[in-house]
Amino acid sequence: MKKMKDKDDKKIYNENEKKNESEGGLVRMNRRRFLQGTAAAGVLLAGGAFLTRQSWWHSVMHKAQAVSGGLDVSALRQMMTKDPATSRRIMWESAEVLASPAVEYRQKGAAAGEKQAAVDESFTDDEVTRHQYAAVIEGLTPGTSYEYRVVSGDRAGSWQPLQTPKEDGSFLALIFPDSQSNGYSDWHHLVSGAAERNKSADFFINMGDLVDNGEDHTQWEAWFDAVQELSERVPLAPLMGNHETYDLKWQVRLPEAYLHYFDVPANGSAQFEKYYYSFDYGLAHFMVINTQWDETEEFQPGLLDEQLEWLRRDAAASQKPWKIALLHKDVLQYRIKNRPERQEGISDVGEAFMPLFDELGIDAVFTAHLHTYRDRGRLYHMRPADKGPLYILTGVAGNVRYPDLWVDHAFDKVVAPQPETDNYLTLAVTPAELTVCCFLPDGTEIDRTSIRKA
Repeated sequence: MKKMKDKDDKKIYNENEKKNESEGGLVRMNRRRFLQGTAAAGVLLAGGAFLTRQSWWHSVMHKAQAVSGGLDVSALRQMMTKDPATSRRIMWESAEVLASPAVEYRQKGAAAGEKQAAVDESFTDDEVTRHQYAAVIEGLTPGTSYEYRVVSGDRAGSWQPLQTPKEDGSFLALIFPDSQSNGYSDWHHLVSGAAERNKSADFFINMGDLVDNGEDHTQWEAWFDAVQELSERVPLAPLMGNHETYDLKWQVRLPEAYLHYFDVPANGSAQFEKYYYSFDYGLAHFMVINTQWDETEEFQPGLLDEQLEWLRRDAAASQKPWKIALLHKDVLQYRIKNRPERQEGISDVGEAFMPLFDELGIDAVFTAHLHTYRDRGRLYHMRPADKGPLYILTGVAGNVRYPDLWVDHAFDKVVAPQPETDNYLTLAVTPAELTVCCFLPDGTEIDRTSIRKA
């Protein structure tokens, strides 16, 4: 199959939106035009639809956690660390400046515990200051149940669970595709349902394009509101998507809000700290690759080349039996209906990384960005094979969808039912097997695939 260079998908999406078809009373249009006249009208275009910045978010704005002692906490989250078996980073926001923020933690049910002081990581974006704090808990014991709470002076939040990975290394993870939305109630519903059906999940991943507009603080509030019941009890591993790099005028910028909100494991980079990272969980080593080099090149060049060098070092240094790569943009290029000049093939991302995945013995590759679920099976040397990584295009978890756009790729083995709705995935890893399942919002399973260790 002829390999084709990946086109700018923003252009493709914009062309699809130019249909200006009415969907539920919301008019679709080019995102790049949404802010014309907004100084007077105060409108926001998210996912191709008009919404006022004071609309539906009023009903689902950040729910401050009601806690004892009058301490209000929101956006409470456990962040994935390099080794969550022995450490955990706790981040949260407060409606007020805290004089002595800290995290108390103890083994579950113990009378006494320890306290770790937090650092102030407050920042201002979209003309709003977030009073944000973070504390790193270290010296934890694998396979142990802990609990933690946020404190400030004599005020304290409620105790939340904190579980370190099982000693046998097995785990269950939730994977959510793009949650980008023009109203985050569908995203909230999906996360809540997935969490309820998978109470034993050890952590969760969000595959990039977390929000539709990376500068809009109300969208971040809605996103955090949706995930808080999950993020306060299990670690979060986020990916950066292209929508995290957009400002309110839909121009590309550096992803300021994303970089402040998520303290991910250090990668040793002088220029791209927090852009990409890796972590271990149980039996698996995860490599979170940033595919936004087109967006960042004007501001900070060199992201792709730096990651190619880093990936070789990082994968070689890991002794974990399973190696898993996470990327926002996809490795394949799809034909588009009514666009005969665009041929199917391998995208720029695929050309850059698929040979390296073969070389490094990567077991599974998860991608996103195209808002459609596709199971490709195993690919080797950019062809279907009985070896090589398992490739999964994860789908869509928000309400921004592109119906009747993509033509099925020759490598697609399983495609989500059309027209597509939201979906989520589970990833189960044991010493012998890696299993991926895909579910509709109501829990209906639509795909199950696995690979085994020889």
